[in-house]
Amino acid sequence: MSTEQPFRLGPAFPERAARGTADKLRAWQAEAIDEYLRTEPRDFLVAATPGSGKTTFALRLATELLARRTIERVTVVAPTDHLKRQWADAAARVGIRLDPVFRNANGRVGRHFHGVAVTYAQVALRPSLHRSMTEDRRTLVILDEVHHGGDALSWGDGIRDAFEPAVRRLSLTGTPFRSDTAPIPFVTYHPSEQGIRTSRADYSYGYGRALQDGVVRPVIFMAYAGRMRWLTRAGDEMEARLGNADTKDVTAQAWRTALDPEGEWIPAVLRAANRRLSEVRDDVPDAAGLVIATDQHAARAYASVLEGIAGEKPTVVVSDEKAASDRIAEFAKNTRRWMVAVRMVSEGVDIPRLGVGVYATSASTPLYFAQAVGRFVRTRRRGETASIFLPSVPSLLALAGQLELERDHALDREAGSGDLLLDDTELDAANRAERAPAEAALFEFTPLESQANFDRVLYDGAEFGFAAEVGTPEELDFIGIPGLLEPDQVRELLRQRQTRQSRRSKARAARSGVEAEPKPLYRTLREQRSLLNSLVAMQAKRSGQPHAHIHAELRRRAGGPPVAQASVAQLQARIDLLRRG
Repeated sequence: MSTEQPFRLGPAFPERAARGTADKLRAWQAEAIDEYLRTEPRDFLVAATPGSGKTTFALRLATELLARRTIERVTVVAPTDHLKRQWADAAARVGIRLDPVFRNANGRVGRHFHGVAVTYAQVALRPSLHRSMTEDRRTLVILDEVHHGGDALSWGDGIRDAFEPAVRRLSLTGTPFRSDTAPIPFVTYHPSEQGIRTSRADYSYGYGRALQDGVVRPVIFMAYAGRMRWLTRAGDEMEARLGNADTKDVTAQAWRTALDPEGEWIPAVLRAANRRLSEVRDDVPDAAGLVIATDQHAARAYASVLEGIAGEKPTVVVSDEKAASDRIAEFAKNTRRWMVAVRMVSEGVDIPRLGVGVYATSASTPLYFAQAVGRFVRTRRRGETASIFLPSVPSLLALAGQLELERDHALDREAGSGDLLLDDTELDAANRAERAPAEAALFEFTPLESQANFDRVLYDGAEFGFAAEVGTPEELDFIGIPGLLEPDQVRELLRQRQTRQSRRSKARAARSGVEAEPKPLYRTLREQRSLLNSLVAMQAKRSGQPHAHIHAELRRRAGGPPVAQASVAQLQARIDLLRRG
């Protein structure tokens, strides 16, 4: 059944757009517009997963409000110069003329424009100017990725001062809200049972529902581990395996060693990603790949490595200047294989042909990770699956495994303490740890050596695969799945290949007379946690007690830390207690 409804402009709106960005509405967009028009609020917050069509929804609503003469002007506030141009282009396709080159110095909106597209930084520089413009005409303000309103105190104060007089304000976000306690202007916070003020979206459309509707692609995460060596500032040589449960400092330095372009980890992962892209392009000829780098130096170095692997020079985007926007727009339209970029491509940039990604950055907040993944999930045809290669780091794997989790923004807690509304220690750790580039400067060290090995595949909340050397049949089994498959076909194919690898492993062990290696600890831990949680849920249903009370009683009787930190033996002791009743 189709999820789209015909697009109709209001009768009084002077321009008609028979085709374009807002020609048709998806079911969620029509539903959200109906909810808005039913209540006609001054402030309305929509949280919709990246790639689901927030721009289309907002422009459709703007045309309706213009047609009804509720508003006379539209102001779009976006995080970057590239995005304000992207908004202006999309608006033009539905008959709304936005000026994306408006300058504070000029301070005037041309009479032939319906409004302007500006950045948060631009508003913060002269909020009084933008306030005057807002007061001059009945204005709808669209705050794109509104969580940026808390990026800096001046930004939040600026948009609050500038747009307080607006007759309507539409706030959009595609990610989990910020992990700090900076309040977002024009977002309503309600106290929870714990007394924590928490944001509440007026309409939410999460990744899980979007996946069911076929609005976004499913994602396969290919995780790579490996051995790392580096010198500390004190001259001590350190060695660790990427992905082991080490201290925060050791994990950060092992991760940064893996991302060093002079090591072997990055070339090995780029080769694997390029093989995957070739597999996808057999079915989707214009499919493209994107490497997200931490900084300009790394981006250029990765591009050089990729050129040698793919035999084609990648497009490199290292800044938010107009030339970079032009390169992104050109890449979106051509059929070249790879783009390498720094942070600006992680949010809002629309390149639907992206199908393979390499997450080669040290950033791991839920907000940033979800935005990065959002670059790859825009669907174009049935059967497309996005593939993202990433370091096997616990915080990233936790985020990949919980992509469908919807979050709100919580205040009234210590900054950096994580999302207290989630009983999820791994995500809390990611929130606390990730001020990545700033914190990375604290670690002065010299990478010495990095090696890569295939670790696992995460898909639809499940894990597949065994640790394998790069370039082996075991790794290629998972990289070489077809480019067009239905989600259930992907799941079944991964299951079959994991079974085949298990048989190979047992056969080799039998031939050698050596007992087969036990399953990796992470798999056993995950299975134990899942079993324990299932038993707790059954006990809660029988007894009427909250899950948290049962977990607390199990810890009291069996000892040990919370579930997320408990060992296999500690988890098994709690399982045994429940089974004994």
